[in-house]
Amino acid sequence: MPKMDFIQVKVKRQANPRLKPYWEEYRVKYRPYMNIITVLQELRKNPHTFDNRPSSVIAWEASCLEEVCGTCTMVINGRVRQACSALVDQLGESITIEPMTKFPVVRDLVVDRSVIFRSLKRLKTWVPVDGTHALGPGPKMGPDEALERYEMSKCIACGCCMEVCPQINERSEFVGAAAINQVRLFNSHPTGKVIERERLKALMEKGGIEDCGNAQNCVKACPKEIPLVTSIADVNRQMTLNLLDLLKK
Repeated sequence: MPKMDFIQVKVKRQANPRLKPYWEEYRVKYRPYMNIITVLQELRKNPHTFDNRPSSVIAWEASCLEEVCGTCTMVINGRVRQACSALVDQLGESITIEPMTKFPVVRDLVVDRSVIFRSLKRLKTWVPVDGTHALGPGPKMGPDEALERYEMSKCIACGCCMEVCPQINERSEFVGAAAINQVRLFNSHPTGKVIERERLKALMEKGGIEDCGNAQNCVKACPKEIPLVTSIADVNRQMTLNLLDLLKK
């Protein structure tokens, strides 16, 4: 465990989307087993900068504190990750914290990730079943298939894969690896396959799978270790087979 008395913390701040960002530096007393959420909580108690100037309370988000909800995702020491699982003991005594760059900043470390959910809606990533009455037991699947689908289902919509993707920028409408992975997940579901072609058609439109540059940064950044590159390749294959099938008709 490192020996340190204080942690030097540098935070990129922005009062609202219309104003320019700026940096502020702070000092936090070190305690063993601190994570970045703990650091931000300490700064909230006493909002003063390193040179003891009064500051405003830093805005940030968190919910589950178990790397499940994805809301505390931010860029820490240059790496996009969840603040709840980023341990000070592994980061050192000098820490920089920034908001993600691929999403609009709301305030300080809070960003608007609604584009993720718009993409999921556009690609119809759900199982189209009427739940207003009993339909009996669902379709059965083997353990191997269930395990494969479980790996795809672990997405927490955190935005890490989009943050590191070079294809996602102000000039692009690319939906990103997470949304494509969800298409694979629901196309592999026995009931979800009912609208398989609708999902693939949506991915053929602007911002769809053709915009993927195969940089493979996404699979390295994913905190849940989802096989995103495999999902992209599989959906590409589905689209090719779907097009060949349409040409036969």
